[in-house]
Amino acid sequence: MSQIDLAIPLPRAHRGLREFWRFSRRQPLGAVALLLILLMLVAALFGPHLSPYDPLATRFDAVLQSPDSVHWMGTDNYGRDIFSRLVEGTRSALFLGITTALIGACIGGGIGATSAYFGGRIDVFIQRLNDILLSIPLIVSALVVVAVLGRREVAGVDINLMLAITLPYIPVMARVMRSAALSIRHLPYIEAARALGFSHWHVITRHLLPNLISPWLVMISAFTAQTILLEASLSFLGVGVHEPTPAWGLMLSSVSVDVFINAPWVILFPGLAISVTVFSFSLLGDALRDEFDPRNSH
Repeated sequence: MSQIDLAIPLPRAHRGLREFWRFSRRQPLGAVALLLILLMLVAALFGPHLSPYDPLATRFDAVLQSPDSVHWMGTDNYGRDIFSRLVEGTRSALFLGITTALIGACIGGGIGATSAYFGGRIDVFIQRLNDILLSIPLIVSALVVVAVLGRREVAGVDINLMLAITLPYIPVMARVMRSAALSIRHLPYIEAARALGFSHWHVITRHLLPNLISPWLVMISAFTAQTILLEASLSFLGVGVHEPTPAWGLMLSSVSVDVFINAPWVILFPGLAISVTVFSFSLLGDALRDEFDPRNSH
């Protein structure tokens, strides 16, 4: 009697841990970056429970207090606990960074894939428009959008600020995705779908875009790092997140030279938070790029 080998599938959690372990062995720096990002996501989700103090509460009897066992990262020039403000600022940084990166990547990816698929005059028109938009520095285009549209908050979220951060990255994503789509638009399965009479929408959404997921994910990670830095820059310039909402760039802008000389921790910890976050997303993007590279065999 023949024996039947019954393969018992692993639970999803075990499969996820196994895949993460494999990813960690192949991309150790990417795994460290992913863990840091997960920690920041936990801080963003459970910030009120992790903060030892109210991030908005001022204590003028504890102004510019140096780091100690009571205030782990010291206090600012209003007596507010810096650690609590950093934890709360993680929410706005990650929300704006990830949301705007996703929106920009989706819109730009669709434009780039469409441009490569149709080619001809449509491609020329889109690329010339992209050239014009790419000639404008990111920070300048974001400042122009904020200055023209002003502020418009919906459910506590500044929609115009999100738009100002998203728009500069759409032409960048369109250019990258167009390059990736050009390499696959004449492959046999694309030509077969066309020959069978499928609509352009069907070919683009069912056959072209799914095969662009790898560069798309890599660009999202890179864009998230850049959008977080752009949001911090806009807040530093006073046109981004505004008081009393804790934001890392805003925490830097409120520090004068005299305060920095006498209390360097006021600017040190927000600067480290921005640097570590941007560096983590950049490292993760590099790791994903190497992971998805078909020339690398695992």
